[in-house]
Amino acid sequence: MDILRVEIADNPPPRLDKALARDVPEEAALSRTRLARLIASGAVTRDGVVLTDPKAKVAEGDVLDIAVPPAEDYDVVAQDIPLVVVWEDDDVIVIDKPAGMVVHPAPGTPDGTLVNALLHHFGGKLSGVGGEKRPGIVHRIDKDTSGLLVVAKSDRAHHGLAAQFEKHTARRAYLALAHGVPEIADPRLVNTRGVKPGPDGGVTITSGLARHKTERQRQAVYFDGQGRHAITHVKLLERFGQPACISLVECRLETGRTHQIRVHMAHAGHALIGDPVYGGRRKLSEKALGAAYAPARGFARQALHAAELGFDHPVTGEPLMFNSPLPDDMADLLAALRAI
Repeated sequence: MDILRVEIADNPPPRLDKALARDVPEEAALSRTRLARLIASGAVTRDGVVLTDPKAKVAEGDVLDIAVPPAEDYDVVAQDIPLVVVWEDDDVIVIDKPAGMVVHPAPGTPDGTLVNALLHHFGGKLSGVGGEKRPGIVHRIDKDTSGLLVVAKSDRAHHGLAAQFEKHTARRAYLALAHGVPEIADPRLVNTRGVKPGPDGGVTITSGLARHKTERQRQAVYFDGQGRHAITHVKLLERFGQPACISLVECRLETGRTHQIRVHMAHAGHALIGDPVYGGRRKLSEKALGAAYAPARGFARQALHAAELGFDHPVTGEPLMFNSPLPDDMADLLAALRAI
């Protein structure tokens, strides 16, 4: 058990939790959430008196002791599952996740996940995240979406990365194959609520996102202050078919909500090829696609790949940028479309 002594500095916030969040040294790597748990567990004392109320008053010059327990073992099994490691140091790891892999264990998927694989990869060499020896998941990509994901290996990295994703300063771009051609000149598209001209001649889709009111496994678009604010920038890269009925697009996330790209593209009338949840009943034209019709119609997942990921290293501050090539299934479909 380590004891961290903190002296409250000038003009502190009146509440214990906020004062500690301000004055705990950065190198201690105690996030607001971790501090809240430590307060609730009775780990914070002042002159030997335990403080468990996060709203307790503090004053300049108060000396607080925080009993920080060692990181506990994480109750998830480590599994020897191959990983594509793009970059790694003592604080972060960047993974190129294959389609079909779930990121985190959950009911119905207790193992075989990215977290299980990472625990084996680290071999116990984790400094602890949130009081547990576990990888710090700061963002996720869907099971059947492939591509880049950054994971924290330490509390200090987790805190720094989470702040970047919360402030939307992390840079994320996806490549997708979609039904139709999203051009802002299309009257139907420009008259769709939440859609407007975007950067580089593209389209920006802005809405609230929240769970569908009746289909709880789906997300839905909302307006007028409902749902979590979501912004997606869509750029048309290529079009395929005679006439064009499929497009390759780049989707840049300004926010990162559950299923955001898939829901926004479907809302704009350009659902992703192969999307089993948001694809609706969109039909492809065999006449327009020729030999590419069968592979496009039979594509087995949403055609979405996290191709670019950029962030500032949460400890050193170094700007980092990573790119991932299209996986074989999307590359093969793209080649078939380009051969039309």
